[in-house]
Amino acid sequence: MGKMMTKAQTIDALAKKTGLPKRQVAGVLESLTTLAAKEAKNGFVVPGLGKLVLSNRAARMGRNPQTGEPIKIPAKRVVKFRIAKAMKDAVLGKK
Repeated sequence: MGKMMTKAQTIDALAKKTGLPKRQVAGVLESLTTLAAKEAKNGFVVPGLGKLVLSNRAARMGRNPQTGEPIKIPAKRVVKFRIAKAMKDAVLGKK
C-alpha cells in the first residue's frame, strides 16, 4: 500500500492539473475545509466524493484496558463521512 498524499502534495497535484497557482489552489482547499466545518451540522456534500453527516452515538458500557474495570461511556454527537457510491465503485471496483 502506498503512502497517503500530504496537503502540500495534494495542492501541487491540483495546481499542475488545473494550471492554477499553488497559492490559489491552497486558498480554495482552505475555503472548502472552512465551509465544510461550518455547514456540517446541516450535512455537507462534496459531489462525487461523499458527505459529512452528524450522528448521535448512544451511551454504552466499556472497559478500562489497564484495569479491566467497567466504565460508562456517555452519549455524544459525532461527525461521520459517508463515501459516495460513485467513489466507492471507482476505488474498490465494480463486482
